[in-house]
Amino acid sequence: MLIHRSRSPLRGLLVASLLVVVSLAAAASAQATTLPTLTLTLTKTTITVGGSLQSGAVNVVSSGTGLKEASAILFLMKPGVTDAEAEAVLKKPVKDPNSTSKYGSIVFDAEVPSHGSNETQTYLQPGNYFALEPGEGSGAKAFTFFTVTAAASPVALPTPEATIRSIEFGFRGPKVLHDGELVRFENEGFLVHMDFAIPVSSKRHAEDAVRYLLEGKEKALEKVITGEPAAFAGPLSHEAFQQEIITAKPGWYVQLCFMETQDGRDHTLLGMERIIKIVK
Repeated sequence: MLIHRSRSPLRGLLVASLLVVVSLAAAASAQATTLPTLTLTLTKTTITVGGSLQSGAVNVVSSGTGLKEASAILFLMKPGVTDAEAEAVLKKPVKDPNSTSKYGSIVFDAEVPSHGSNETQTYLQPGNYFALEPGEGSGAKAFTFFTVTAAASPVALPTPEATIRSIEFGFRGPKVLHDGELVRFENEGFLVHMDFAIPVSSKRHAEDAVRYLLEGKEKALEKVITGEPAAFAGPLSHEAFQQEIITAKPGWYVQLCFMETQDGRDHTLLGMERIIKIVK
């Protein structure tokens, strides 16, 4: 279930290079230390959930052993959906993540580094969930079910210093992000969207990259990418969000979504990219 990304050759290149160094991925903020912690521990065949299982804000700490291209997803099941129903779907490949809306919603999606850990903040509603390590072109590599109970006094998330929202088909919010600020990445679209950014050497190359994306010129685009892309958020369902501290090298980036439409077009072909800048 939940084939995690678009299968374009360029998308595969970005995922591979991203997992060398998660350059813009979540770092723990000073505020995160006050949040309850939810842990996601991955191997090639297992995913284990630990820590706080009460509703409210959590700092999700994802780590892995023996992994290369890995990510962790939290899926909130709709009331009435049974574990058996969900398990039957998890074992099958799903081409379009939007089709999973009949079972629930993707509420969290983060890359898992091959060494160390990744920290990202989110807010968990009470309910039945599964944690998933997705397969590429197949069913889930690993999954486990768990329940989040209602807290008497749910902890609130720290207020972000900036919010970027995905829509059909674009991004809203500041185009300048600051190294060290807490930023929320939220899907306000009705389709599943992801939020990645690729680094380039200059504004002119960023403009070139936008043009190449709109024209579907993957080979030309590869020539202007200068480093590892950043995964602000993997594919998320409508109204899902997560937030993290920006720890990027200052410079120019092209923010984009590589999800696919039902007819197989990347969202970038429909204008879902824009130029942003990271500053000190």
